[in-house]
Amino acid sequence: MAPPANGNSVSGHQLAATYADKIKDKIILVTGVSQGSLGEEYCLAIAKFQPKILILAGRSADKVKYMSDAISKIDSKMATKFLELNLESLSAVKKAAETVNSWDDVPYIDVFCHNAAIMGTTHGVTTDGFERQLGINYLATWVFTNTILPKILKSQDPRVVLLGSDGHRWGPIRWNDHNFKGGEAYNRWRAYGQSKTAIHLYALYLGKLLGKRAQVFGLDPGVIMTPLGGHVDWAGEFGDINKIDFELGNEEAANGWPKYRSKEAGIATSVYASFDPDLSEYTGAYLADCQVADPYVHTVRPWASSEVEANKLWKWTEELLNLKFSF
Repeated sequence: MAPPANGNSVSGHQLAATYADKIKDKIILVTGVSQGSLGEEYCLAIAKFQPKILILAGRSADKVKYMSDAISKIDSKMATKFLELNLESLSAVKKAAETVNSWDDVPYIDVFCHNAAIMGTTHGVTTDGFERQLGINYLATWVFTNTILPKILKSQDPRVVLLGSDGHRWGPIRWNDHNFKGGEAYNRWRAYGQSKTAIHLYALYLGKLLGKRAQVFGLDPGVIMTPLGGHVDWAGEFGDINKIDFELGNEEAANGWPKYRSKEAGIATSVYASFDPDLSEYTGAYLADCQVADPYVHTVRPWASSEVEANKLWKWTEELLNLKFSF
């Protein structure tokens, strides 16, 4: 049931229609649903096909209200719930996860689609003192996902869909200096690369750990203009990005400006990961262009696809946060 392997030509809305029977009656938790985002587009695509509940996670009810209103216009009977989720603070993340676990009207979660992230920001630290891109994009994701995982595993077809990026090519895990010497050695793109490498390794590890109990995927949605990068002067930053690609030996250094795709195309791989019935044997895989990524075609760096690195990252994260989970 896989669509054509060309993410630029596949609309996530059209793809959702082919999975209508898979979407119907599902309980789906979505983060990163701000206006103009991929999370918003994902919700608009699947809301047409009668999911049972859409849980909309965001920093405030005001920021999410427009999303629930838009869903109501699509289907006035659609049940939505708001979840306050502040990824800047691990205590707030734990509180949000515990809130989800306490909801009696949400006995399970069928699909967790995690879009929320930051990208290419100036140096800063989270409430817990971690470099912000690593802290928000990965560490908060690790804590939140692992805490709600028991409820996800109660689904008959549980899926965890984590948005990564081909930007993982800009940085492996900096095992001895994840905080960039407190900012002295900071580069916004290497930091973003590290955070997305971590997402792909986490998906790989969790998929292998859970095996047939759940389907877990990290994915590259492609290059899409959304508010995520609205603060970035791309013309000004391209030189630095290109320099990093050259230094790391990435062939993308010679490719010039990337090809952009629409938001409709940008959500296609997320929809595919969430509902395609033929992916169970590929849990833990990195997806791109609505298929399991091909390292000869797609941007898949060894440091983001190594089981050894994935195992190291899990243990490293446990020690860094002094927190362990067992499933």
